[in-house]
Amino acid sequence: MSDLGDWFRSIPLITRYWFAGSIAVPLVGKLGLVSPVSLFLWPDAFIHRFQIWRPITATFFFPVGPGTGFLYLVNLYFLYQYSSRLETGAFDGRPADYMFMLLFNWICIVVSFCSSSNLRLLMIPLIMSVLYVWAQLNRDMIVSFWFGTRFKACYLPWVILGFNYIIGGSVINELIGNLVGHLYFFLMFKYPVDLGGRNFLSTPQFLYRWLPNRRGGVSGFGVPPASMRRAAEDQQGGGRHNWGQGFRLGDQ
Repeated sequence: MSDLGDWFRSIPLITRYWFAGSIAVPLVGKLGLVSPVSLFLWPDAFIHRFQIWRPITATFFFPVGPGTGFLYLVNLYFLYQYSSRLETGAFDGRPADYMFMLLFNWICIVVSFCSSSNLRLLMIPLIMSVLYVWAQLNRDMIVSFWFGTRFKACYLPWVILGFNYIIGGSVINELIGNLVGHLYFFLMFKYPVDLGGRNFLSTPQFLYRWLPNRRGGVSGFGVPPASMRRAAEDQQGGGRHNWGQGFRLGDQ
């Protein structure tokens, strides 16, 4: 048990709480301690009956059963892997910026779900949005997938979209996650740097007070393009950040 505890404490802070919540909330629903119906995002209940907890519980909840257990475990693995890699890589020492990225993606997903009558759970879209951002920041890295297939990281979100379709039968959640991840990447990096546009996204100061920047962190995963490194440096007032070393998918 001490080894398991050491492993859990080694997970980066924000990813650790997200990962723990994504285990605890489905377990509560599975054990019947809370009705799973109260954990879904029902737009009518959220907007008109002010059940404001639903977007939060829908982010962590997943209906685990014989037909969905494998899909749940696969996406829990993606959460652990790619959230950890972003938090200790491109966002190393900048937890407020990483939290802002998660909040921005989460709000966009909630808005898109409230406009639909068929979408109820936010776990997979949020995980896919994080994976998409990681893939874009490491787009030229060669990654390995099942059966020894190898390709550039920029294709990984779409490969996983197809993979989840095979084991889950739907691509709507994955597609929304990819689109939201692309929106964040475009507004944060592509538009202000490559296209010379205005920087629309900026981390609120209250997040810096809550999660102050720190120096020294765990070495990262992946190297973003030089133009994106300059954008991040400009956003932080010209300071330099450690973007870390490359990391191949599957190497542990």
